[in-house]
Amino acid sequence: MGIVGELEPKEVFHYFEKICQIPHGSGHTDAISEYCLEFAADHALVCRQDESGNVIIWKQASPGREQASPLILQGHIDMVTVKEEGCMIDLERDPIPVDTDGTYVFANGTSLGGDDGIAVAYILAILSSDTISHPALIAVLTVDEEIGMLGAEALDVSDIHANTMLNIDSEEEGILTAGCAGGATVYVDFPAEKETVSGFVAHLQFSNLTGGHSGEEIHRERLNANALFGRFLLDAPDDLMIRFGDLSGGKKDNAIAQNFSAVIVTGEQQREDLLSYMEHFKDTIMRESGATDPDAALLLRPVGIAQAEVIRSAEAQAIRSALSLLPNGVIRRMPGMTDLVETSLNLGVIREKKEEEGKSFVRMTYCVRSASDTQKATLIRKIKEMTLMLGGESSVTGAYPAWEYREISPLRDAVSAVYQKQYGEMPRVNTIHAGLECGVFASKIPELDCISIGPDIPDIHTVREHMDVRSVQRTWELIKELLRVWE
Repeated sequence: MGIVGELEPKEVFHYFEKICQIPHGSGHTDAISEYCLEFAADHALVCRQDESGNVIIWKQASPGREQASPLILQGHIDMVTVKEEGCMIDLERDPIPVDTDGTYVFANGTSLGGDDGIAVAYILAILSSDTISHPALIAVLTVDEEIGMLGAEALDVSDIHANTMLNIDSEEEGILTAGCAGGATVYVDFPAEKETVSGFVAHLQFSNLTGGHSGEEIHRERLNANALFGRFLLDAPDDLMIRFGDLSGGKKDNAIAQNFSAVIVTGEQQREDLLSYMEHFKDTIMRESGATDPDAALLLRPVGIAQAEVIRSAEAQAIRSALSLLPNGVIRRMPGMTDLVETSLNLGVIREKKEEEGKSFVRMTYCVRSASDTQKATLIRKIKEMTLMLGGESSVTGAYPAWEYREISPLRDAVSAVYQKQYGEMPRVNTIHAGLECGVFASKIPELDCISIGPDIPDIHTVREHMDVRSVQRTWELIKELLRVWE
């Protein structure tokens, strides 16, 4: 395997490798924010860091380019941190184990953070260069994009005097993204006090599901491990009277849950019935979803006749009903364009928690997305109404608006012209179901003209994430040429 910093373009991969050495998961971006601040000081660039950790860096236009319109270059400095089962790396403290085979850049055992580390690397490479011709530039590097656009929402844009922005947070070369869904995180909490019961005890585990990004891959109908537990309870024969506790599933609200575990208890005489049901359930799920989740492992590991702590019956019934009845996945497709998702819901995380006063509860964390702000609001109201009806509580955080497509876009035209010259064909213009910060900035900067681009980075937000080296090279050439011709 090779050294990532020696890949071409070296000026880009140098910074990407450096970024990978600095832990920067969402909610833990202080170190990477300070690094960007130090970078600006080292290069004598005007810079501002706000209370959230967002960093804005200004660079004057190249000589002779002073009359060109200023351009915002934007990306986020946080990443989704996931790792393989058994991986000993502490993603809050340790570097990303980045590696390359010359064709792809990847991480060994963890997510890579190409989303959106490559944007930061491109931007720092541009800001540090004294040979790239460019207009006046404003680099906007935001925190906590992956957990609800929190940095962009908090950012004061009063000193950002530009209304054209190139966002570098897309993961498919050849596509100019010109619109995206809005979204929000919804917390659904149910009381979950425990009691000790005796019976046949087993550990339930769903693992190795395909997972993926809850925006870009929700339409692929992959299994969600958390929602699958709801199906497990719903399909179980009534006479099994399944009790459960120690619920734990998923990693991030915006990632389709790949793993789930729980303790299961049933009657002492129902061991064989439970094991038989599990085999039937597993066969059913793999028959239905083997194409999307071929490596899924659905296991029930017997412990034996024993005592175990489970959630009290009345409270467990409310949780069972919520898991069974609240929707998950694609909710509505775009009217007239059924290949595009308009509204979706992802049950990303389930955890048992305790309040400060000692009360226990189960929290279900949902990621809501919609290209329609009214449909998003309606879906959130439905979640809250169902939760209230079942005796739970809900709250909403990290809401951000949709980014609507602009019919007239000089930036889109300019990038398309550069792309056509470089590739010999026109790029595809698209809107996506995933969330981008462009919507937040469009709500703050009047008449913002914005598009999003990026190199090929398959399987973002998973341990399979990998970045195409040649695609990074071509995208670098496209960005440099855009800066050269921008008027």
